[in-house]
Amino acid sequence: MIASRRIRFSLLAQNGLFAALLVAAALLLAHLAQQHYRQWDLTQNGRNSLSAGSVQTLGLLKGPVTITAYATETDPTVGDLRVRISDFVAPFRRVKPDLVLAFVDPRAEPKRTEAANVRVNGEMVVAYDGREEHLTALDETSLTNLLSRLARNTERTVFFLDGHGERSPQGNADRDLGLFARRLGSKGFKVNLVNLGGVPDVPTNASMLVIADPKVDLLPAEVAKLRTYLDRGGNLLWLIDQEPLHGLQPIADFLGLQLTPGVVIDPSANELKASATLAIAFAYGSHPATRGFVLNTAFPSARRIAVVDDPKPWRYTRLVEVAQRGWVETGPLDTEVGFDKNRDVKGPVTVAGALEREVDGKPQRIVIVGSGRFLANTDAGLLGNLDLGVNLVNWLSGDEHLITLEPRSRVDSSLELSRSWLLFLALGFLFVLPGAFLFTGGMIWWRRRRA
Repeated sequence: MIASRRIRFSLLAQNGLFAALLVAAALLLAHLAQQHYRQWDLTQNGRNSLSAGSVQTLGLLKGPVTITAYATETDPTVGDLRVRISDFVAPFRRVKPDLVLAFVDPRAEPKRTEAANVRVNGEMVVAYDGREEHLTALDETSLTNLLSRLARNTERTVFFLDGHGERSPQGNADRDLGLFARRLGSKGFKVNLVNLGGVPDVPTNASMLVIADPKVDLLPAEVAKLRTYLDRGGNLLWLIDQEPLHGLQPIADFLGLQLTPGVVIDPSANELKASATLAIAFAYGSHPATRGFVLNTAFPSARRIAVVDDPKPWRYTRLVEVAQRGWVETGPLDTEVGFDKNRDVKGPVTVAGALEREVDGKPQRIVIVGSGRFLANTDAGLLGNLDLGVNLVNWLSGDEHLITLEPRSRVDSSLELSRSWLLFLALGFLFVLPGAFLFTGGMIWWRRRRA
């Protein structure tokens, strides 16, 4: 059949119109792609996306951030160092478009490198709002912590009470708080000790004071100094263990605390193959220090925290409740424990609370936690304990806008195969699969030839 001239012209017009529409659609899609960027991370651990904590921290930086990387184009150990740095910074730039990355070649500009006090190839100088810090590690947690420190516009000093056998922020023993103190340092807090036996008062530059399980009684004069600190509006984090208060009962009375004896028993811990005295927290109170906090936390050998019915002038908020199906055990723990309705307190049990009031027009903030072990070196790494501890300190120091979740570590997934499986896969791809294709092709050719 020979197509007429009119039919050929019609087909040509249709094909031309289709091509024009196709080109127009492609241009429209390209324009939309430039105006509206979207990304989906389908990796198992979200390894190509920032964690919620990093996104929150970037949201706190209201102005531009400049990262100057002092890196050569190639490095004998890691190859193209600038590409690695660019890939590392890229997720941060997608969240914060005004984060600028610039490169300086240390070999081409040695004076500028020396003036910046750069010592390592690949070292980055991160600047924000007139302040800057150096970064050498290419991991999300390090950069997020650095940005969090830059977001803190004033120095915050956390003083730990010392001289009575307290849990030490400088110690590495199991009961000490060294891990917690180092985490505070990474967030921009300055950690110091204060011995009230050698100073006239708690230093005036203290953003807050931490009392962590003293082992000997404080002198009445030291307790008086603590009371003076609280009277003038000082903030306090008090970690109270099962031991006696060692002279701090006047402070408890001043705060309106009711500290009953007994250890929290949590049956859910037994279900997790842990000791029943490990209280697991799944839910938190409506409070700036815990708002949006979704990580479980663990409180070993916790005690109940309560206040008098009307703790005026304080406003009291329950922060952490545990043991929904548990109780406060007041009997001995060396025998089989069980709930006794005549003497034990039925759960849920409050193990952390917050007190607030105003002093001279400024807010005063107190947090009492019924477990010093929850931030001790042996237990601080459990679940979200450190994250909650940092959130409490942020709120106490007046930086609740800096409360974020700690970036979660990325877990790599790998497939490990035995030699026999590797041999099986190699033979399958090299011989069996090609042979199957050849056999199928041969059968098709043979059938067509017979037909």
